[in-house]
Amino acid sequence: MTYREAVEWGTDILSEAKIDNPDLDAWYLLQMVCKIERSFFYLHEEKELDGEEQREYEIAVKKRAEHVPLQYIVGVQEFMGLAFKVNSNVLIPRQDTETLVEEALKVCKSGMKVLDVCTGSGCIIISLLKNAPGIVGTASDISKPALLVAKENGRAHEVDVEWIRSDLFDNITETYDLIVSNPPYIPTLMISGLMPEVRDFEPFDALDGREDGLYFYRRIIEESREYLNRDGYLLVEIGCDQGEDVSSLMSENGFAEVEIIKDLSHLDRVVKGKKYV
Repeated sequence: MTYREAVEWGTDILSEAKIDNPDLDAWYLLQMVCKIERSFFYLHEEKELDGEEQREYEIAVKKRAEHVPLQYIVGVQEFMGLAFKVNSNVLIPRQDTETLVEEALKVCKSGMKVLDVCTGSGCIIISLLKNAPGIVGTASDISKPALLVAKENGRAHEVDVEWIRSDLFDNITETYDLIVSNPPYIPTLMISGLMPEVRDFEPFDALDGREDGLYFYRRIIEESREYLNRDGYLLVEIGCDQGEDVSSLMSENGFAEVEIIKDLSHLDRVVKGKKYV
């Protein structure tokens, strides 16, 4: 099987499985297995895979045909221009979440202490540390396997983060100038209707926002006040239909300058508030 034939075969298999962008995924899987770039592929389309490469490629394509997320197969996802290791213990970083990081960077100043709650892969706190020199980073997650992934990403990007295993603020002892979070926010009954890549493979506990999707916002918004310094900010990612509910929760809990921020698709994506007293 040549490189060209491999991509054609993979595209056919993934098309039959109704995978979105089957040709692109077939290429990424070949790139992973053969460790080649596009330019090399175009110059050597008739080069044959060796036996081991072909076996690995066929296995990878068949996994993708079962709707295993591409990112879990290749083991990496780009976020804020950085490569993050991912596996089934963490949510796959999404471009929507870059809005949260970009808004947080607007208030970051050198010397600030920043806490990332529900850190998952660590992509948010690591991206903040890479883009805001001088801030001090802490991140928490209830999942020990998720924290292992986050720690590995922290080492890979050479940032210093204090990683804490905690159910939200249970094991947090310090106060911070900025708290950010992308908590679980999908109502439980809606998870079964998600695309199979998400529903069947991403960690359920990182998706499940309980009955109405607002459980973790209630806890984070109420409890965060104890851990925010005066004039500190709280920023949370939200589902596109949760802006009014979450902004109301912030206002009801004494946050000022509450704002709903839209993502690049002009959908509500982040709610921001400030603690004055």
